[in-house]
Amino acid sequence: MKKMMGVLLICGSGLMVKAQAKRDTAFIHASYQIEITEQRIVAISWSDILSKHPKLVPGNFRVLEQKSGTEIPYQLLYLGTNEPKNLLVKLTFEGPGADIMIVQGKPAAFPLKTYGRYVPERKDDFAWENDKIAFRMYGKALEGSSDNAFGMDVWAKRTDQLVIDKWYKSGDYHVDHGDGLDYYHVGFTLGAGDIAPYVNNAIVFPKNYRRWKVLDKGPLRFTFQLEYDGWDVAGKTVSMIKKISLDAGSQFNRVETTFDYGNDTASLPVVIGIVKRKEPGVINLNEKRGIMSYSEPEHGKDGVMNLGTILLSAKPEGMLVSDSHLLTVVKAKSRQPVVYYTGAVWSKSGTRIDNWARYLDLHSLTDMLLNNISITVK
Repeated sequence: MKKMMGVLLICGSGLMVKAQAKRDTAFIHASYQIEITEQRIVAISWSDILSKHPKLVPGNFRVLEQKSGTEIPYQLLYLGTNEPKNLLVKLTFEGPGADIMIVQGKPAAFPLKTYGRYVPERKDDFAWENDKIAFRMYGKALEGSSDNAFGMDVWAKRTDQLVIDKWYKSGDYHVDHGDGLDYYHVGFTLGAGDIAPYVNNAIVFPKNYRRWKVLDKGPLRFTFQLEYDGWDVAGKTVSMIKKISLDAGSQFNRVETTFDYGNDTASLPVVIGIVKRKEPGVINLNEKRGIMSYSEPEHGKDGVMNLGTILLSAKPEGMLVSDSHLLTVVKAKSRQPVVYYTGAVWSKSGTRIDNWARYLDLHSLTDMLLNNISITVK
């Protein structure tokens, strides 16, 4: 009888452990309105998770695919604050949804897929990258030099490794040594999808950025902001903040630019632009969808850079092709962000895209679907 009681106690304690483990596990279901088969990085509210599982501690949990039990990388998004705001995970959708679970324990070490930093050794550059592509913006120290520039620069990569530190250390990144190069010319233009006010058919450029701040470091999303001092725009003193984020595996930055010109309620015309070369390229403007695409003329043995922008926050006031740019015209309101994607793909990167304009169109459609993902936490 005592032996039987011992067995019952052991079995009972096992059931209690299993029940406790189940209570300590968060189950998350994400679903689209349509069936798809692909991978997507999705943000899940951290407060929603904590409301059901308050014992979860940052740095002491793992994220697993529910079906296979495979551990997957994640990132807590702080958005420049001291407390987590969202859990960022790369979900595999098979059919109408994806299921993951969060369990307590030390997570595996996953490699960084995004990275960026302030580069004081190269005249205040700010550079960032992922496993696909790299970009940079120009700072105050470049002003007054013979190579001064303003707009967004894009670096052509053909490796999934992070190369910014390596390239800056060597200083020899204008030649392709096997992992890509920087051949894209910006000059005093908007480059690869930058933004600025537009008055009397002219771009009103500010000076280069003055202050920077990293908001999230990766491994799945790198986010930072750049601040620009006020400058005169048709009699208004306008200042500007750009918040830029780049996800692992993506060809596109998400840009939120906020123009501040005080309490003036009148809108400010601004343009998102891509610099146009003198030689013929392939241009597609889809004003209805807010999409610009441009395949540059071939740059000798360096291949072709394909560039594009997708306006997210409003409908464009118009699109046009000037002597120097492709432009999307937008009306910006003081202290309200203009949000858009800008990105590129290099023809020699190994990322095969047969129709660049179609690729941008599909990216736009997918983004709309991402805004309609339903998240359930149990």
